[in-house]
Amino acid sequence: MNVYAARREAVAKALGDAVAVIPAAPHATRNADTEYEYRQHSDFYYLTGLNEPEAVLVIAPHKSGERDVLFLRPRDREAEIWTGKRVGVEGAVDDLGFDAAYPIGELAAKLPDYLNGALALHYALGVDEPLDRIILAAVKEARYRVRRGGKAPLSYVEPGTIVHELRLHKTPEELAIMRRAAAATRAGHEAGMRATRPGLWEYELEAIIEYNYRLAGAQDVAYPSIVAGGVNATILHYNTNRDRLYEGQLVLVDSGAELDVYASDVTRTWPVNGRFSAEQRALYDIVLAAQKAGIEQVRPGRSYNAYHEAAVRVLTEGLVDVGLLSGSIDELIETEKHRDFYPHRTGHWIGLDVHDVGRYKDDADEYRPLAPGMVLTVEPGLYVQPDLDVPERWKGIGIRIEDDVLCTSGDPEVITASIPKEAAELEAIVGSGALAPA
Repeated sequence: MNVYAARREAVAKALGDAVAVIPAAPHATRNADTEYEYRQHSDFYYLTGLNEPEAVLVIAPHKSGERDVLFLRPRDREAEIWTGKRVGVEGAVDDLGFDAAYPIGELAAKLPDYLNGALALHYALGVDEPLDRIILAAVKEARYRVRRGGKAPLSYVEPGTIVHELRLHKTPEELAIMRRAAAATRAGHEAGMRATRPGLWEYELEAIIEYNYRLAGAQDVAYPSIVAGGVNATILHYNTNRDRLYEGQLVLVDSGAELDVYASDVTRTWPVNGRFSAEQRALYDIVLAAQKAGIEQVRPGRSYNAYHEAAVRVLTEGLVDVGLLSGSIDELIETEKHRDFYPHRTGHWIGLDVHDVGRYKDDADEYRPLAPGMVLTVEPGLYVQPDLDVPERWKGIGIRIEDDVLCTSGDPEVITASIPKEAAELEAIVGSGALAPA
């Protein structure tokens, strides 16, 4: 059984007296007759391995012999000349391991057969209106057929209640891909560090980084890259990337490679001229210490919130030490005074999506405990906005340090640990290479 078939079997076992219907992502139009580069829906890819549009997965545990069925585009020689080879109905069974497969055009006619015998339907209503109409008609037909006996779906359930919990716990196969994505991200960040110098444009640095992702085997970026010089680094989701980098500034780079549909998410901050000023170094050391304190809390059984709390404490202590805050550490944390300098949380799940699926809290609204196989980012930062009432020498400094961290049965594994982040490492590498991509 291949890895995707095993995942479908796990969903089937969890469904009980229910059926799941999960569609592929549609093509998105960019402009006129031009489409964006296709990116498969993460849930669909997780369960099928298919990177084609116009497909629907049906998992029906009660249907002996056809428990997992794929509806997809049939092979079409003329269409394939224009847009590339398709898996086709035969390939879905022979290569992808499905019990059965049918042309996508037969979905409306055949779906009621799979719904009969199920009490619930796991399907995300309200996302795809044309498919919603097919689903609602199929449910209506299934209910009509069982008026004199049998079962048909009486309720709709969000499919993520099962699939997202599975996705939260990464398998060895998934972790191997994520480590490859991290290696590609390292290649890009290090090339960017080597090429950085005063006068470089943010977009030039972005191009160098992303070019090296591709050279390392990545197919895309996991999200639009942030390359923020100087005061731009205090804008959390800045990605205009059109300004010049100047002497005496820091540059914050939040960018990660996507490889085989899995994301990497890394932030590094380094001095444009290769040397931190006293104020930049003081804040950098605080953020790095906070990140290390947070990473230490990524252990099985610890609350998901523990690493955020650890980072906030170190950041608050550091802000008091340098004079940007004053007062009792506990009171400052209680009243959230740190939020003037640190307005976001310390991380998120990561996997097929850069902000990956999975609940952060349990049914009692308590933060869930971490468990081996969970992967999350640890990304504290400090941002001294220009309008804050602080001494001028601190204003406009923005720093974030982010890594992808695996919770194991023992010490946390920092998947992206090989990307330089110690201050001395950064000062040694920045500006040491040619302007051309490495």
